[in-house]
Amino acid sequence: MPAIVETRGLTKVYEDGTEALKPLDLSIEEGEILALLGPNGAGKTTLISMLCGLVSPSGGQALVGGHDIVASYRQARRMIGLVPQEIALEPFQKVWDSVRFTRGLFGLKRDDAHLEAVLRQLSLWDKRNNRVVELSGGMKRRVLIAKALSHRPRVLFLDEPTAGVDVDLRRDMWEMVEELRRDGVTIILTTHYIEEAEAIADRVGVISKGELLLIEEKDALMVRMGRKTLRIDLRAPVRAVPDGLARYDLELAADGESLSYHYDTMGEGTGITALLQDLAREGLALRDIHTRQSSLEEIFVDLVKGEAQ
Repeated sequence: MPAIVETRGLTKVYEDGTEALKPLDLSIEEGEILALLGPNGAGKTTLISMLCGLVSPSGGQALVGGHDIVASYRQARRMIGLVPQEIALEPFQKVWDSVRFTRGLFGLKRDDAHLEAVLRQLSLWDKRNNRVVELSGGMKRRVLIAKALSHRPRVLFLDEPTAGVDVDLRRDMWEMVEELRRDGVTIILTTHYIEEAEAIADRVGVISKGELLLIEEKDALMVRMGRKTLRIDLRAPVRAVPDGLARYDLELAADGESLSYHYDTMGEGTGITALLQDLAREGLALRDIHTRQSSLEEIFVDLVKGEAQ
């Protein structure tokens, strides 16, 4: 399947010499959800801003739906919807007028049925005659999404879309994202809520200091880079890890009632069998054992720390 978004050596260097984005090659397939993770200042917003035509690239090329974002910017921009980080809305404009105005900016004919469907999907229909200033922060962010969807984009960029949004609204937004994906819309999102990326993304990209450290299918990434933790609950607490178990680098809980053992899921052996034998040899009786897979957040932190060293 051809990529709907493609970059080739895309870069951004500002006048003061700051390299906001190093040469980046990226290919995003139609209908997928890609989560871009990275610390503040990593280059995520710079990348999105260039693809949306808000910032000019310093070098390289980017295509959206086969249209060059510079040479054919009108055609490329028509395929894109953007929900920015900042809430920038005309405060005294009514919700309905605000959304309809955005559709008009793309030179499209009125389609009130489509706009009604979008507002209903976002639970904004009852607020359509309210002025923006009368809405809560979460509802204002929904208006931004409605405006981004007003012209039926095929690619939707969500730049920290749930920042400052309560849990219920956040859940509704992700349900909407899933519906859009079923309709074939490609979603590229940045988020600080890594659990959301873990829940809905097909692929995950990690950006740090303007460089794309990796991009990989989420499940494959968690298998390849994830660790598992074996927690061993003891029948009786201990004050310290016995010397005979020192080679396992065990972590003793503060209450002395459990031990944690980390192991690589891709290693040749886990060492668990030998550990259990040595526990018995040291006279430690087991009450229960549990395993836990590393989260995407832990993998992300390890990647960024490794890149910084």
